[in-house]
Amino acid sequence: MIIEVSNLKKRYKKQMVLKGIDIQVETPQIIALVGPNGSGKTTLLNCMTNLLSFQEGKVRLLGKKHTDASLFYKVSYLQDNRILYGNLTGYDHLKFVCSVQKIPFSKIKEVAERVGMEKYMKKRVRNYSLGMKQHLLLAMVIINEPKLLLMDEPLNGLDPTSAINMRNILLELYQEGTTIIVSSHNLDEIDRLTNTIYFMKDGALLKESLQDISAKKYLITINDIGKAQKVLNDKSIPFSVTDEYQVGFEETDIDLQSFIDSLNENDITITDIEVQKVGAEKRYRELFEEELSP
Repeated sequence: MIIEVSNLKKRYKKQMVLKGIDIQVETPQIIALVGPNGSGKTTLLNCMTNLLSFQEGKVRLLGKKHTDASLFYKVSYLQDNRILYGNLTGYDHLKFVCSVQKIPFSKIKEVAERVGMEKYMKKRVRNYSLGMKQHLLLAMVIINEPKLLLMDEPLNGLDPTSAINMRNILLELYQEGTTIIVSSHNLDEIDRLTNTIYFMKDGALLKESLQDISAKKYLITINDIGKAQKVLNDKSIPFSVTDEYQVGFEETDIDLQSFIDSLNENDITITDIEVQKVGAEKRYRELFEEELSP
């Protein structure tokens, strides 16, 4: 068993934050953990990694009790950048991890190149941007080639290129046999990373398969946005304008062929069609409607 969390309960004074959490993971996979700020995501990850105590329940990781120190040679936890030391360089941080994990220092160059931080590895962390700090945090948690990787907002502060690179690295790790739990607010990236998602609401977990709840969103690039808007409005077809040459719609509103036909019939040229999944955001809106209300 990779992860076994049973009836985990955590409270701060009289406030119950985790209300009997259960997670069972038997085979490697990527799992998303999604919920509003304050819903208990970080608390759950901290309890699983023995950074927080809890009142009731059991946690076992990779077949061992979560308090077993030997476990963390193969379990890594990416926290926020407050754990970094501004006066140390990125290299200093990685050298420290190697010392603790008994990893050859020669591994540092390899992991720095993998995450794209080799050019600024020798700079002090106080001079890092938010995205550079995320790169360092990622390097620190994958240098030991973990079998289980827990990540709290790993995409925070990343530009689109870095976010894509992060996603590719996580997918590579998964293909290499690593199980990953990603806590994130970036629902577009969640859709691209995984079909397994745990929504956290009122201290409880709701497991979903995005294969069951996802819909497709189509982004259609065209030559005449003004004409397209008029045609679609006249036909009462739901759509959104994403930029000056692109309209979007969900398959739950109209099928792709009907949308294309409506444009072609009016001599509107389609130059590109992009398909996206919208499962995570769609389900999030259903579960957290009250939080989204102004």
